Amino acid sequence: MDFYESIVQLRAEGRRGAMATIINVRGSIPAYETAKMLVRDDGSIVGTIGGGCVEADVWQTAKQVMQDEKPQTLTFHLNQDPRYDNGLVCGGTLEVFVEPIVPIPLLYIFGAGHVSQCLYQTARLAGFDVTVIDDREEYANRERFPDARDIFADDYERICRQLAPTENAFLVIVTRGHKDDMKILRWAVETPARFLGMIGSERKFLAIRKAFEEEGIPPQKLDRVYSPVGIDIGAITPAEIAIAVVAEMIAARRKCNADLPHLAWTKKKLSNTHEAAEDNKERP
Repeated sequence: MDFYESIVQLRAEGRRGAMATIINVRGSIPAYETAKMLVRDDGSIVGTIGGGCVEADVWQTAKQVMQDEKPQTLTFHLNQDPRYDNGLVCGGTLEVFVEPIVPIPLLYIFGAGHVSQCLYQTARLAGFDVTVIDDREEYANRERFPDARDIFADDYERICRQLAPTENAFLVIVTRGHKDDMKILRWAVETPARFLGMIGSERKFLAIRKAFEEEGIPPQKLDRVYSPVGIDIGAITPAEIAIAVVAEMIAARRKCNADLPHLAWTKKKLSNTHEAAEDNKERP
């Protein structure tokens, strides 16, 4: 398979990788400038940058790069390090740029009301592929979500059994009712999804959390839920709430503030907005 086709296939499968490119050469080396090697998340490789210990060191760095999602530049002085005395030594120096290959993030929106429409539009602008799920065909359809990756209109529990979110998935629960929220959340906490958010007040989430813990769901599975979902920017309208939610998704994707407890974020304004929306039944 062509080198670049391998990258496309890797991303299409929702997998990670890292691409190493020789970007600078001085003297003689066992490869050539612009030579490339792809390291997949399972450790397999496509292409070569010359083999030997150089390639082995780059392979190790590539595993770290795909985990951190941050590029690194490595410099090798082949005539100064005895580790490279393996028959490949040519006396030159080379620099290798290792960059992450990350899959397109997938957002699953549960609920297809006003907030969901704005969330779909905002998330697509931020580079997410979006799948929309609702139990009403009049809401979950191509007319309302023309560029969605997939659209499901059926019973939530039945749809959830068909889905298999990976660690690249972002799940946001924005249904019109508490019972549906609970059904979906009960399933969602068992998935490896990277991000799990639910609209609603803090009071609502604490009540759900208590009910789930009484069912025997371990607290640590609920600790990763962002609820009320969205960074506090004083959002009121569906569009503003969507921006707040996508901002938090981006922060999670880029590992920004990853050390902060989810429930410790100052979200009182957004929480009150969600609570008022629920009390007034503003979500279709």
